[in-house]
Amino acid sequence: MLTLQVIRRELQGEVVLLTLAHVDGIPLPTFRAGAHIDLHLSADLIRPYSLCSDPKDAQHYQLGVLKVSRSTGGSLAAHALREGDEIQVSEPRNLFALDDAAAHSLLIGGGIGITPMLAMAAELHAAGRSFSLHYCARSRSQAAFIPQLENAPFAERVHLHFSDEQRLNLDAVLCDVPDNTHVYTCGPTRLMDAVTDRAKAQGYRQEQIHQECFSAEVQTGGKAFEVVAATSGISVKVLENQTIVEALAQAGLKVNVSCKQGICGSCLTDVLEGEPDHRDHYLTDEEKADGDQILLCCSRAKCARLVIDL
Repeated sequence: MLTLQVIRRELQGEVVLLTLAHVDGIPLPTFRAGAHIDLHLSADLIRPYSLCSDPKDAQHYQLGVLKVSRSTGGSLAAHALREGDEIQVSEPRNLFALDDAAAHSLLIGGGIGITPMLAMAAELHAAGRSFSLHYCARSRSQAAFIPQLENAPFAERVHLHFSDEQRLNLDAVLCDVPDNTHVYTCGPTRLMDAVTDRAKAQGYRQEQIHQECFSAEVQTGGKAFEVVAATSGISVKVLENQTIVEALAQAGLKVNVSCKQGICGSCLTDVLEGEPDHRDHYLTDEEKADGDQILLCCSRAKCARLVIDL
């Protein structure tokens, strides 16, 4: 855990841009583009946000948070932060890293999904690698980061697409690239699904398509089962409309969770016995097939008894 200070707060439309640093100015842990940090906004409110700052900058972390009207608390708490406030954050974790073997990187960000793309563009530009960045938003007036993108050293690689001006033509963007292009997309589910579907239709392999979800719908209900936390010596019954995390909490065993949607991986736990019923968006298909890990915030069991290493 790091205790950082908000040294700058800038509002761009409905996005607050927060710049965090050590109070004493010491360098921060390094990260690669695509990484995120968890903001500990209160004792029980932890949320992951992508880093959008240049990975070469060891003095600051920067992130953008969209104000969501139907927020579960995260975005509202982040928008309430002011310059001078101190906040605990995790060290960076990366679930969305660039593939160094790609001949060309095609970055497609929609709305607040532009945040990890900013760091990716900075990293690719510094390395002299081929890339292009496409930013989609409803309108220019609602979009954040426009001045930053228009004045960036890689501005000629940036393409802006606004719904009220010129929409993104996915087929054209996906075909006008070199062989071994990798696609990275982040934003609304509809955009990411469209990028994935069109890329596969044009012959992209699965390993060439990368996406990061900010939110996801998960079905957590199902048949009741028993969970045994082997290390803690606790056994609980997980009810039909209850998560494993909730059942363990009632027995006095608190599990650290962040997104609560099976996205971030903070509650990933080893499975010692039993077969998980995976409901997450974090594990790969191969990892799910192995059956030796589970996301406790949303996944369940296909068996009557599941033993975990907790």
